[in-house]
Amino acid sequence: MTNISDIAKMSGYSKATVSRVLNQKNYVSPQAKGKILAAIAALDYVPNDIARDLSKGQTHNIGVVLPHVEHPFFSEILKGIIQQAFSTSYRIVILPSAYDEKLELTYLEQLRSKAFDALIFTSHGVSLATLAAYQKYGPVICCENPQNAKLPAVYVERAPAYEAAFQWLKDQSKWPVAILLSRPAAMSATSQATLMAYQKIFGKLPRPALVFTEIVTPKDGYQAAAELIRRGEKVAAVFSNGDDIAVGFAKAYHKNNLPQPLLIGQDQQLSGELLQLPTIDHHLRAIGEAAFTLATTKKPTQTIAIPAAWIPQR
Repeated sequence: MTNISDIAKMSGYSKATVSRVLNQKNYVSPQAKGKILAAIAALDYVPNDIARDLSKGQTHNIGVVLPHVEHPFFSEILKGIIQQAFSTSYRIVILPSAYDEKLELTYLEQLRSKAFDALIFTSHGVSLATLAAYQKYGPVICCENPQNAKLPAVYVERAPAYEAAFQWLKDQSKWPVAILLSRPAAMSATSQATLMAYQKIFGKLPRPALVFTEIVTPKDGYQAAAELIRRGEKVAAVFSNGDDIAVGFAKAYHKNNLPQPLLIGQDQQLSGELLQLPTIDHHLRAIGEAAFTLATTKKPTQTIAIPAAWIPQR
């Protein structure tokens, strides 16, 4: 593989002079520049951009850790990140994780070895303390409330919107309420916020039989509804974790010719808009845009909370 030494030898000039031509820095005489460019062309030399970036202490790569893209929470944040990156020189590198702690640690070690300028964790399997420990190697941005962890973060302030939604149901005497969650509360701040809001409004936690986890797709919503129907559970409403998921839930009732419960969606998706479902808008693209801005800020420390909006009518 051709290198600067080969060019210097062919052109008759020092490696320092060759480097000045390659990096278009400092003055090089027209004669020297001509010979060096001729040697570059003869040797078909292509600069190693990665090595060049590393020599400058920057790769212009921002890694985005995604557990999956089945749920709009992650795909919409990613869209916001990419949209914000368009006007910059940064490259967005998607890092799938499936909440695998070992894999996420690999990405953190890559940050440590300067493969990325920063990492954005849309969600995580490793602890917040672990993310904070790697902050010294470059910005690590998380998309949830970091609590006591010293991490820059952009997150949705969910509680007021969730409480407003449950109060709306209570005012209409719409309970029992089935609740659909992506992950168990022990593993998810979002699930915790949902159950805490329910408890605040109704004075107790929902019956475990009415709480479904691992609900990510419309098919999952359908299966949750089918299970309720199979068990003969009567619910007046469902608090879903996505408009599309709520539609999947309703499909099971339609298939069985049963009156469907009142549906509440999330994320203001097109399906919910067409059916005029009550929903919660988490402003996820704004979360992604703000996360990118933090990731490209030198030594960021800011924590940004963006309030979700309860939308009872569309």
